Amino acid sequence: MANPFRRDDDNSPVLIVGLGRFGYSVARSLVAMGQEVLAIDTDPVLVQRYADELTHVVQADATDHDALEQLGISDFDKAVVGISVNVEASVLATIALSEAGVSDIWVKASSLDHGKILERIGAHHIVYPERSMGEQVAHMIVGGMSQYLEFDDDFAIARTMAPAEQWGKTFSETGIRAKHGVTIVGVKRMGEDFMYAVPETLVEQHDELVVSGPTKKVEHYCALAKPKLHRPRS
Repeated sequence: MANPFRRDDDNSPVLIVGLGRFGYSVARSLVAMGQEVLAIDTDPVLVQRYADELTHVVQADATDHDALEQLGISDFDKAVVGISVNVEASVLATIALSEAGVSDIWVKASSLDHGKILERIGAHHIVYPERSMGEQVAHMIVGGMSQYLEFDDDFAIARTMAPAEQWGKTFSETGIRAKHGVTIVGVKRMGEDFMYAVPETLVEQHDELVVSGPTKKVEHYCALAKPKLHRPRS
């Protein structure tokens, strides 16, 4: 069976294996971006539910090599495996995709051990949604951030409100890089377009800043914007 989604351009369709919350969320976001997807799941209820919303949805068993071959998985360059509760199914689906020559395989893992297995059998990217989101929320709760992204090499990017020490001043006046060891990438002012930061950029009280640098220094700088809580005396 020929794959009706085969493309030779850079915007090739993406195969989504599993339509649980994670798989569906990825598929929906890709479609919203104008990307074609072929989503498969064993549950006929989910297949029917999303048939009109996603590009193409098929009921199939991702652990069945013959079924996947009939769907033409070897023609896909990118695939996402959203199965994580059933570790065996996740592993078998990943093996099938790897053996089919899919060059960019993203797989959701339920644990670090699960992730290590997936890496060994051919997954190119391991995703830990709950763990990553938990870390981001924790940083946002204690660090005065509205968004946070940490990389493996002790580098982070965060979005935070401008601290009081920066109000009404330019970056050259406050010397943020020398004082705090971070770089201000840009400024977002309410009702205005994003501005890339330059030394002469004047910051107002309600501006949001995009900050980058070593993780601890970014966390320390963003904490300056966190409002101080005053508990009433007993």
